[in-house]
Amino acid sequence: MNLNIVVVGLSVTSSWGNGHATTYRALIEALARRGHRITFLERDVAWYREHRDLTKPSSWTVELYQSPNDVPRRFGKLIRDADLVMIGSYVPDGIAISEWITSQARGITAFYDIDTPVTLAKLDHGLDYLSAAMIPRFDLYLSFAGGPVPEMIEQRYGSPMARVLYCSADTETYAPRRAQAKWALGYLGTYSEDRQPVLDQLLLSPARTLPSVQFAVAGAQYPSDIAWPDNVMRIEHLPPKQHPAFYAEQRFTLNATRADMRALGFSPSVRLFEAAACGTPVISDRWPGIETIFEPSREILLASSPRDVIEILRDMPEERRRTIAENARRRVLADHTADHRALQLESYYGEATARRRKSTRLSAGRPIQVAEL
Repeated sequence: MNLNIVVVGLSVTSSWGNGHATTYRALIEALARRGHRITFLERDVAWYREHRDLTKPSSWTVELYQSPNDVPRRFGKLIRDADLVMIGSYVPDGIAISEWITSQARGITAFYDIDTPVTLAKLDHGLDYLSAAMIPRFDLYLSFAGGPVPEMIEQRYGSPMARVLYCSADTETYAPRRAQAKWALGYLGTYSEDRQPVLDQLLLSPARTLPSVQFAVAGAQYPSDIAWPDNVMRIEHLPPKQHPAFYAEQRFTLNATRADMRALGFSPSVRLFEAAACGTPVISDRWPGIETIFEPSREILLASSPRDVIEILRDMPEERRRTIAENARRRVLADHTADHRALQLESYYGEATARRRKSTRLSAGRPIQVAEL
């Protein structure tokens, strides 16, 4: 099965200020290795243009467009003829583009929600990239949140088929590196107002308590008025190729979760898988369903307070630290690689195709109802 796939996404060319790019790259590379033809359509916007960190891919295609009108004008035939068309969350003018895609594409259409907890929290109040009325028009809703969430999307919003498709780690890029540890604890992630309290509690507060211990925070868009302790190194932005080296220089790395993700649960971030794939032990805040991703105390460490983090940093034996890291990496390799996600997507495509064929047969066999006069 070699599919012609079109993806319309926020960004694949720049990882600046978003986690979408590495998620898309990992999945698309895995699909391309399996023989599928992929074209990625991305709105050409200044902030990503100025921070591009993807060279031209060799096995798939990126096309940039200037406005939503370019999509039907330049890519109409491509989209109509594709076996699978996916549009992702946070695409500019996503509702208008989705309306056109779902009315024109002959293949399977899917909404790829890389921000499911945020989407569901705000959907009834209005979003630029998705409306509740659009959900039933897609053959498939790919959710970044698992557990009970896909079933809820079907029941509450009328999706004909909602399935979990977590992010993953590109294990060719994200792998252990040899390095001397510089920092006891680090964090990699774009600033988010609703995630900052977790970072304050589980990294900045321990840093203030342990002034002789070194910490690091890497990521874009942090406000200038944050009072960083002197022992916290700030790194503005790291392209993905530098992520493994950054993780290798940390004894532990922090996973800090956005408020909507914590509330909904079952929503692992891409950084969680990438850090574990690099062999760096993860300290995470707590949220429902995390035990379905990594086994607490064996594959991941959970913290609820600064004291929890301080005890881990001060007291954990080195042998146990390494064992937890190795266990987590083994779990990623067993369950959470990009190749696993590519196989899942193929399975969902087959399921959606069979469902459409069945629906078509039932419609064709239904007797015509003649109204009584």
